Amino acid sequence: MTDPLPPASEPVQAPLPEGRIEGRKAFVDLIRTVLGAAAQGGWTRMVWSDPDFLDWPLGERATVEALHEWSAQGRSLHLIATDFSDLRLAHPRFVQWRMTWSHIVEARATGRAAGGDLPSALWTPNWTMERLDTTRSTVVATADPSRRVLLGERLDNWWQKSSPSFPASVLGL
Repeated sequence: MTDPLPPASEPVQAPLPEGRIEGRKAFVDLIRTVLGAAAQGGWTRMVWSDPDFLDWPLGERATVEALHEWSAQGRSLHLIATDFSDLRLAHPRFVQWRMTWSHIVEARATGRAAGGDLPSALWTPNWTMERLDTTRSTVVATADPSRRVLLGERLDNWWQKSSPSFPASVLGL
């Protein structure tokens, strides 16, 4: 017996890619796919980590639209970077989105002297991806629970070592 089709009101979500993915274009496409899935699936929590987020497609109109669709009450996005100065310059659309949705976004910076290598990763409770080689954009994507837990623990450790950064707005005196 086959499973019945979901009602028309429930979105049908394709499984996210798993395994090794290589190349800059593949990495950027993966981020786009994941953000679309987050919006479609109503994911409640994401953690993004990258030294500077320059390779991420955060300045694209489609990315910001997917984030806008994803944004809702009960959602949260945690960002961890070495610092956010490059992101501010490279991705103004994302910076504007972050200002609008500041109540669901927390950002922390490790600082350049934190030691160790901050992972380039995207974590959710159901799926993760980690870029193992930023030069070649070699990514491992998985829904494997053990890898999700290990990456989640590493990111939590970085979160604890970091300090608040990337405010939604800068107030002058």
